[in-house]
Amino acid sequence: MAHKPAQGVASSDERTRYSEEELKEFEGLINRKLDKAKEEYKILKDTLNRNNDEGTDATSGGNTKVLEDGAETAEKENLSQLAARQQKYITNLENALVRIKNGTYGICSVTGKLIPKERLIAVPHTTQSIEAKMMQQD
Repeated sequence: MAHKPAQGVASSDERTRYSEEELKEFEGLINRKLDKAKEEYKILKDTLNRNNDEGTDATSGGNTKVLEDGAETAEKENLSQLAARQQKYITNLENALVRIKNGTYGICSVTGKLIPKERLIAVPHTTQSIEAKMMQQD
């Protein structure tokens, strides 16, 4: 026996936007992810700032200091890239909250169709359906 949608509830193929209740759920999910992302970003920035503080390591000899400086520089670059990526993620999540407020959240920017709920739960800041992503790759 096939499952029918409840009376008065359109299937995701027919709907053009998510209900206020669903948008509230997504907003909660995004806010939780945003809090966590900001926390992680702060840790990255604090770590980067601590790396800029010169330690007083009296035990290091002349040659090992050059190696340590190289490793430290590589670590700083890596942390800077992670911080930049985290900042972009935070911006994308904040933009998703704006789309919730203006009623465009969950609508694919390419196809204009509703992005499946499963995809939005996995990637809440996405603006494209899998279908649109696949079209771009071809």
